[in-house]
Amino acid sequence: MSDLTERFGQALLFAFQLHSQQRRKGNQTPYIAHPLGVAALVLEDGGDEDEAIAALLHDAPEDQGGLATLEEIRMRFGDRVADIVDGCTDTYEIPKPAWRQRKEDYLVHLQTAPPSVWRVSLADKLHNARTIRVDLYSQGGQVWQRFNGGKAGSLWYYRSLLQIFQELYRSERLCSPLVAMLDEVVTQIEKLVAGEEPQ
Repeated sequence: MSDLTERFGQALLFAFQLHSQQRRKGNQTPYIAHPLGVAALVLEDGGDEDEAIAALLHDAPEDQGGLATLEEIRMRFGDRVADIVDGCTDTYEIPKPAWRQRKEDYLVHLQTAPPSVWRVSLADKLHNARTIRVDLYSQGGQVWQRFNGGKAGSLWYYRSLLQIFQELYRSERLCSPLVAMLDEVVTQIEKLVAGEEPQ
């Protein structure tokens, strides 16, 4: 892991500008909390500056301008950052394609993505899963109303993601403690949905 430079500061400001008017689904948390959390996980996992910048900007094209935003990221921060962001994006279309097909396509893509995409995507899914877990405690089953896949689809998606990351870990292509953390959180979510108290 290398030291962070002014590029990271510039990316942080850019991410704030892009997401400043957004809130997280279902609550009033400023959206910037999510890319900040993902970037923190990437850095704690040993990620380099490009991966941390991509973490800050991983949702920007999908939420704020599509391919034009991706090209601005490429211009500002280089090809590697833009390619990681692209690898973490499941669509640029507005309106978005059908949820299930979009997620199935992303799962296929993820299996052959480069390691930097795995790291940022894993951090993204872990942070999202942790948010779902917290909201299940505070809001109960109404949490699922804000997800296009609903309860069943969301549970399927996170379990499918986990299985891919676990296989990458077993094959030693992805060596990250975040895989075990995602396993723990997804299992806890499944127990909460089943009416069990997580251990």
